[in-house]
Amino acid sequence: MMIYPVATEKAINQITKSNTIVFEVAKAETRKTVKDYVEKEFSVKVDAVRIMNTFAGKKRAFVKLKKEFPAMDVASKLKIL
Repeated sequence: MMIYPVATEKAINQITKSNTIVFEVAKAETRKTVKDYVEKEFSVKVDAVRIMNTFAGKKRAFVKLKKEFPAMDVASKLKIL
């Protein structure tokens, strides 16, 4: 399912500016499965999920959380920040 959170400078910028966490996910994952997993695993509500396939053949999920749930808290749990 989820492989790992992405901790690049751009991904960390997304956490602070748009309340979004970036995950590297398996090729077979869909928006619905990513949303369900994040909501269950971190006890948050997801606002939107965007999926991007990279040129390196990897798949990234941009998970935007609802305003009541700061992405900084989830990033702290994941030890990104």
